[in-house]
Amino acid sequence: MPNIIAAFNLTVDGFCDHTAINPDKEIHEHYRVLLGQAGIILYGRTTYELMEFWRTLVENPSGEKSMDEFALAMDKVPKLVFSNTLKKLDWHSAILANKSLKESVLELKRAQTYGEKDILVGCRSLIIQLLNLNLIDELQLCIHPVVVGKGLPLFDQIDDRKEFKLLKTKIFSSGAVLHYYEPSTEK
Repeated sequence: MPNIIAAFNLTVDGFCDHTAINPDKEIHEHYRVLLGQAGIILYGRTTYELMEFWRTLVENPSGEKSMDEFALAMDKVPKLVFSNTLKKLDWHSAILANKSLKESVLELKRAQTYGEKDILVGCRSLIIQLLNLNLIDELQLCIHPVVVGKGLPLFDQIDDRKEFKLLKTKIFSSGAVLHYYEPSTEK
């Protein structure tokens, strides 16, 4: 059965600020591989609109190999977008969700539409909702070596205590550290 993997980049002080981090070739390659292992990625409207940047690189490559290859992987992976305001999507690999997040995720897991490939979640609001529903199988947090002092925290709307078991870490040459966690079954 596919796993639901929440993958997110954060600053050392726990804020979600994509403009504060500087992903290098190594990080782009890591996420390109992760996207290649995914059957689908879930986004909310805001994150989806940010990710449309990568579609522009498919259409007009930057010449930076790691970014262009990541753009191709992002373009290829199916995207399910949860939005109350968007009425249509122009990206060929994206569709609007027509069910609730919980219903959609449970159906994707049950139906195994994408075989055993993982279901990625790359959106703060969806990660929070799925954590509150206890539907995250793995949490991958990439902590970048920068402090911004303010911004949007990832975990500010969690309903109750969540405990995790550290599975492994991966250290990038930039100083970013990826932490792999699974929900703890111990109380």
